[in-house]
Amino acid sequence: MDETKIKRTALMSAYLRAHHVVYATPKIFDDFIAPRLLTEEDFVAFDNVMTTALPMVDPKRAAQSPDRVDAIASMVQFYFPTSLFLSRSRYTEDHLKADIRQGVTQYVILGAGMDTFAFRHPDLRQNFQIFEIDHPATQDFKRKRLAELGWDIPSNLHFIAVDFMKQKLDTELANTSYDPKAPTFFSWLGVIHYLPRDVVFHTLRTIADISPAGSKIIFDYWDNDAFIPETAAARVNIMQAMLRQAGEPMVTGLDPSTLASELESVGLHLVEHLSPSDIQDRYFQNRSDDYYAYDHAYFVKAMVE
Repeated sequence: MDETKIKRTALMSAYLRAHHVVYATPKIFDDFIAPRLLTEEDFVAFDNVMTTALPMVDPKRAAQSPDRVDAIASMVQFYFPTSLFLSRSRYTEDHLKADIRQGVTQYVILGAGMDTFAFRHPDLRQNFQIFEIDHPATQDFKRKRLAELGWDIPSNLHFIAVDFMKQKLDTELANTSYDPKAPTFFSWLGVIHYLPRDVVFHTLRTIADISPAGSKIIFDYWDNDAFIPETAAARVNIMQAMLRQAGEPMVTGLDPSTLASELESVGLHLVEHLSPSDIQDRYFQNRSDDYYAYDHAYFVKAMVE
């Protein structure tokens, strides 16, 4: 994988979270560590991406937002899936914290990227284990960035490099301190739509097989309409085009009406299923900015049976 491309992809979500932390009130998700993950050069580069992109995707809005700060805010809030990144992280961590109070002792983050949970919660280092799982190239970049920053790696944070297309999650976890008998919380955010359908459900089956009953997983997905230009929202079509141009096309959508039965077939019970309108009601009411629930994106909480 191209190192420049890895850096851009890995840091983009951190940049979007950082912009929200610095400029948004009230905050949907307060990742106060995110701004520290980026250098000044990173911020300038991403700001330039936003100001360059706005006239191309929305000339009218660009004309109405000649100020650089306003132009960046328009792209961050409206066209990039920042609202999705923020709300799915908020949803996940709200449930995770509740489950920790109920006795969960392990957190497995599939597709961790530049996640900062371990650094934001030093209070959990004694009795709570965190396993960050991601593509080897992305994880290598993150570890190098943390070393550049001079950050100490928390003793309860474990990095596990896994390519879901080539490696088996259960095999890789078996070579770590992961305890298959301990109550576990899994998150799988921003990944499913990049994987073939069979890989998605094989991974969900593996999670059910390697964790005890009552363990939870939260994941997000896009519905099938997001992949049809005639039915997809305008900003989703724009994002799909950007991803294809970047060589990272989304390939898999799911059907909300059949998801419960599909999860049952791999050993998971659907606990909660949020639609875009549900997400809007929960996280985006009474805002005066352009943040609102991302079209076609759903959140799922499921439990191992």
